[in-house]
Amino acid sequence: MGTIIVTAPASSLVLPVTMPGITLRAISDADRPFLARLYASTREAEMRMTGWDDAQQSIFLQSQFAAQQHAYLAYPDAVFLMVRRDGEPIGRLYVQTLADRLHVVDISLLPAAREGGVGTALMRAVIAAGKASGKGVGLHVEASNRALTWYRRLGFEAVAQKGFYLEMRREGS
Repeated sequence: MGTIIVTAPASSLVLPVTMPGITLRAISDADRPFLARLYASTREAEMRMTGWDDAQQSIFLQSQFAAQQHAYLAYPDAVFLMVRRDGEPIGRLYVQTLADRLHVVDISLLPAAREGGVGTALMRAVIAAGKASGKGVGLHVEASNRALTWYRRLGFEAVAQKGFYLEMRREGS
């Protein structure tokens, strides 16, 4: 519990995480196996519907994880954080600092860490960091994602539709 100060090449971001036992640290290369497992956990329901065997699922998930990691290189001014509970990795939080807002690139938690308030504590920390710097917070979410309701409860509003995704924003005031 406490304020985490994260320094990225283009910014300094203070995230006041207030949930006991939850800490953040910069992701390192050693975290890649966990991140791949976390990514796979976000696609479990989808994989169950494919009819693919374990080997096919593994190949697909590895290629999609690699593509996602490569896509995140488009955010050189973002901070890439490991979310830990009592020292154990449970998720990731990627946040980019833009001129007018903080942009949540990704927030993912292991299934066992979902729906227990961790995600809400992380998003409230990002919102507080945005307010402290006079900025709003933005993100993109698939229009069919069940997290859409959660984002709305946190005060986010849809501002644009971009293909399958909704762009959502929460003002900083």
